[in-house]
Amino acid sequence: MRARHEPPGRSVACPQACRSPAQVGQDVRVPRPRLLTSDDWPEPELRAAVLAGELVAVGPCWASPAEPQTPWLRAAAAAWVLRDSRLIACTLTAAWIWGAVSRPPAPLEACIPPQVRVHVGPDVRLREVRIDVADTVELSRLRVTLPARTAVDLLRTPGPTAGAFGAAEATSVHGLLAIGAVTAVELQARLRSLGTIPMVRQAERRLRGLPRLPGLPELPDAAGGAAGAVR
Repeated sequence: MRARHEPPGRSVACPQACRSPAQVGQDVRVPRPRLLTSDDWPEPELRAAVLAGELVAVGPCWASPAEPQTPWLRAAAAAWVLRDSRLIACTLTAAWIWGAVSRPPAPLEACIPPQVRVHVGPDVRLREVRIDVADTVELSRLRVTLPARTAVDLLRTPGPTAGAFGAAEATSVHGLLAIGAVTAVELQARLRSLGTIPMVRQAERRLRGLPRLPGLPELPDAAGGAAGAVR
């Protein structure tokens, strides 16, 4: 039988050992953050605790307001939905985990290698991709694409209409750049290293068309000149 946590408003704070700062590539075999879910208490009670200031929502879960909002915490929340260990949090879900945006996508987005077969419910959008383990890291028992791979995948995601860059994807890439999780120069180099696979040239144009961040130089286009904004 699943053990139930204390009711909201009592003992929901994470122990100090859970509060290590997140760092890409750091050993992630640390205690999991303390989260509450609808497995622990009815969702109306959890939402009432949010209104009372006793809990905050963390994606599909809830935590104490004192819980540090780290990639580990958000990964643990995503893992409650992405329960199969073969699933990899990617694209918009990974961007949220890294802190590039404030809310996760609905449904959560995950990927698997082409040779893997996984059944998921309607709360997960799953796609098959070729992915090297070096492009991922494990956080709170969930494998997540690293910021650079996340940004490249977002830049290559088909838009809502032909030639357009989705608003959520553009915001997420801009967020990853803004928090310093990856640099525009690094992304440009990674895209050029991909050769002629689909969406690479358009991804480069999308990257050059993002709003410039203070202090960052204009990226040159393929001909060596500064690029203007494009879709």
